[in-house]
Amino acid sequence: MSQEIIVFLHKILHMNFVAIIPARYASTRFPGKPLVRINGKTMINLVYNQAIKVFQDVYVATDDKRIFDEVISFGGKVVMTKKKHKSGTDRCAEAVVKIEEVEQKTFDVIINIQGDEPFIKTEQLSEIRKIFRFKKTQIATLAKPINNKDDIFNPNKPKLILNNKNEAIYFSRFPLPYLRGVRNDRWVSRHLYYKHIGLYGYRKDILAEITKIEQTPLEKAESLEQLRWIEHGYKIKVAFTEHESISIDTPKDLDKVRQIGLL
Repeated sequence: MSQEIIVFLHKILHMNFVAIIPARYASTRFPGKPLVRINGKTMINLVYNQAIKVFQDVYVATDDKRIFDEVISFGGKVVMTKKKHKSGTDRCAEAVVKIEEVEQKTFDVIINIQGDEPFIKTEQLSEIRKIFRFKKTQIATLAKPINNKDDIFNPNKPKLILNNKNEAIYFSRFPLPYLRGVRNDRWVSRHLYYKHIGLYGYRKDILAEITKIEQTPLEKAESLEQLRWIEHGYKIKVAFTEHESISIDTPKDLDKVRQIGLL
């Protein structure tokens, strides 16, 4: 084995990851949702417990003392961030600087785990971690094959299309590609559509860059921040999962979760 390959493998194996869970209190549709209790624990506690199974370093990044205190109470790690952030990505960028000061070490990759997915699978977290075995990976995310027509036409479940390198070409709330001359109820059997699973990983230098660029026309049109990155030429590598993404965005989502037996 050449010295070059040995050095490369050493870098990959010794890459420092930090998982950050952005959590804000003032959700428009569900205020205080990180603190809602599910099976006897708060939502933020459940997400944290899953993350710590895969990553050595896990932090919650919040703008609210109530969430801060809750994380401390269950023995988790947490940093306070500004209220002004428009996205979890922006909050992660501020948080990692503070975390590095606390830990007295630098991180190579930041994993952004949504704080409203208490049923996230450790397999999903492991999959996104594996993507960074590839030296050229800038940003990583997950996709799930769609097997029902309702998800295809649901604008709250963004879809994505890929190139032959498993890099995202585009994300949309509309089903792409459009199947000309095919009835809507047959689309699911005529083409393999992918649903985006909102879990991200970023190289630290890339995270710093993408949070400094202005919103773009495509991002504004679809209200999907990842389109900004694509418009600016960043590559988003995609891995695949068979596990569903179950986010709790509203109180009604809790009822749905109860109906499928998770509560």
